[in-house]
Amino acid sequence: MTATDAAADGTAAAVPAADAEVPVRTAAFFDLDKTVIAKSSTLAFSKPFFDQGLINRRTVLKSAYAQFLFLMSGADHEQMDRMRSYITTMCTGWDVEQITSIVGETLHDIVDPLVFAEAANLIADHKLCGRDVVVVSASGEEIVAPIARAIGATHAMATRMVVEDGKYTGEVAFYCYGQGKVDAIRELAAREGYSLEHCYAYSDSITDLPMLESVGHPTVVNPDRALRKEAGARGWPVRTFSRPVPLRDRLPAPSGAAVATTVAVGASALAAGALTYSLLRRFAF
Repeated sequence: MTATDAAADGTAAAVPAADAEVPVRTAAFFDLDKTVIAKSSTLAFSKPFFDQGLINRRTVLKSAYAQFLFLMSGADHEQMDRMRSYITTMCTGWDVEQITSIVGETLHDIVDPLVFAEAANLIADHKLCGRDVVVVSASGEEIVAPIARAIGATHAMATRMVVEDGKYTGEVAFYCYGQGKVDAIRELAAREGYSLEHCYAYSDSITDLPMLESVGHPTVVNPDRALRKEAGARGWPVRTFSRPVPLRDRLPAPSGAAVATTVAVGASALAAGALTYSLLRRFAF
């Protein structure tokens, strides 16, 4: 029982005074797409995958249109559920080494410019206050981790794919979405000693409502219509990020070791086709 718990139930504090003076560890949790970066990181990788023959021209065209729809309206729970289902069929049999090579070679071109200046400044402010910064995204590890490093994040949590014999099985080992984000946050908080009631979270999407509810200081950024309405009802702060800045100067080139050890690299590109499928199934080209 902590001193706070003891005070709440009227019993004597069982924690020594010296321990009570230990500063509370906190973190700021950031969604990635449209919160830290100006577009969908997953959809952005359709072209290099087309160039390597992994997807066809029709999928590239759909991805471009889906990027537009995503920027205008985001993706709801139904679309995200379809995305996960689509991933299981699209990525089956893809070679991990080929995907890691593509991502390593094209990462700079894809993400530059990408990061919102307002997000970069806010992240710097949190770090100055002694808080860890954690990027939490449904995109794949291979995209989330290098961007997180570039902006100075302490940790990155993302979707991971299952790999056997060097190829993707089409199964999702961990889907970092919805309640999955909350589970990952709580696991990290337990490991790092974060007090979630004193932590911060930022997102643009109603699908991240569970993540925002899991901390004491939620803020919505560039919110979709549903999240804006929710934020208004709950009195949550609403912020607008609108100034993307070049990431090239912030993002070091990935080392050979970093690229070679990337697992689940296909998740972001797979999500590109998946989200495209869910957004465009009503539209014919």
